[in-house]
Amino acid sequence: MSLTIINQDITQMKVDAVVNAANTELLMGGGVCGAIFRAAGAEALQKACDELAPIKTGEAVITPGFDLPAKYIVHTAGPIYKDGRQGEEELLRAAYLNSMRIAEEKGCESIAFPLISSGIYGYPPQDALRVAIEAIRIFMENSDIEVYLSILDKKVFVEGNELEREINEYLYHNYLPENKMRSIKEMALERGQRSKTGAQVAMMMAEEAAPRSIDDLINNLDESFSETLLKLIDAKGKTDVEVYKRANLDRKHFSKIRTDKNYRPSKKTALALAIALELSLAETEDLLERAGYTLSHSQIFDVIVEFFIIKGKYDVFEINKALFKYDQAVLGGGL
Repeated sequence: MSLTIINQDITQMKVDAVVNAANTELLMGGGVCGAIFRAAGAEALQKACDELAPIKTGEAVITPGFDLPAKYIVHTAGPIYKDGRQGEEELLRAAYLNSMRIAEEKGCESIAFPLISSGIYGYPPQDALRVAIEAIRIFMENSDIEVYLSILDKKVFVEGNELEREINEYLYHNYLPENKMRSIKEMALERGQRSKTGAQVAMMMAEEAAPRSIDDLINNLDESFSETLLKLIDAKGKTDVEVYKRANLDRKHFSKIRTDKNYRPSKKTALALAIALELSLAETEDLLERAGYTLSHSQIFDVIVEFFIIKGKYDVFEINKALFKYDQAVLGGGL
């Protein structure tokens, strides 16, 4: 199971199920609810909903997807936010858990959510996002369903908090656009360092390489990415399931990596696995090299991931929230 934060209209998504942020009477409303009804065919969908209504807050029911690309529509009623002391969080968490449960019972392998209750129901967006991710993570522990969370307004992310200030400061000092990277490379060439790329020189100038703590496992440069990864998993004392879930990868994807020693993952997949294994920066660079990649200070994506590694922050979902905020690809799963 993987969770991918996206900025996409869920009525257009080719997933097994999309979630309708419904009202308890399952009537066509505004916002996401209205969009789903219109895209699915309002008359047919309303007739199906009438047979299931009413539902309680936090409950979920399922109907066909009708004219949507999705096979099913899961309808769940999120709570109306009052003051946060009326059981709103428990009800919102239940809405996510019950939606995933009923979708999985129907044999769904993928599901797309809007940010439930964050619109006219008044749930503070940052808190709504936190509850959504917490609920999805709970379900992920025993499920392989693939989850997409559609965030259309980036204001849901807290602006000006300490973590964002730290990321911005790190980017300011370490992000080097291509034109600046070329200048650094020219300086290096003048110094006779012709064998180094601009990115390598930039990183060399930024900081000294961290010590490699497991050189005995990664000193064979002929070893493939897959072979190195499996040795790292054993060395770190982790299980396959723990690693692929912490990397935000699904079981099938990880199985492909494990069984094909010549498999070349994408850069975001390789980095997701490095995060799952809590590798140091030096260990991460070595693992990336096995797949033919390097970390570059000319890429915002690379610099943000590097920031979290250096800070020892290995929560893939927190990293993905930051990447999404800066319009970067996220680690692990994806369409």
